[in-house]
Amino acid sequence: DEDLFDSVAQLAGFAWASARTGICNKTMFLGLAVAAASRMHDFTPQNVANTAWAFAKAGRSDEDLFDSVAKAAKADIAKFNSQELANTVWAFAKAGRGDEDLFDSVAKAAKADIANFNSQELANTVWAFATAGRSDEELFDSVAKGAKA
Repeated sequence: DEDLFDSVAQLAGFAWASARTGICNKTMFLGLAVAAASRMHDFTPQNVANTAWAFAKAGRSDEDLFDSVAKAAKADIAKFNSQELANTVWAFAKAGRGDEDLFDSVAKAAKADIANFNSQELANTVWAFATAGRSDEELFDSVAKGAKA
């Protein structure tokens, strides 16, 4: 079997572009899930976040894919920027995947970097936590302080 994508960036970019344009074919996303999950260890934080976002946007909540995203994100959470943190938890909440350890990791990283979140990232992060039924009072306090600034 030949890999259709020369790089993980191409794979993540294709998933993102497909979801962004509304091309959400079930069979295609099943194939993307298998390809992405098997190469997730090579993904950058941007690739991880974009892939999670794409699957959630496309209405695809493949368990193996989201498990591999969670594992990769938790391993490299300190390297995620504010947009990647917000998009990743948004995707998990949208897909109905409430990985507790991932949300805890994102909360910790977000609190440390809250000054760099823009208003959309703050809103998406709070929405994700609320939708997933996760509460982190320190994070919400940090968001409130960041929103006032």
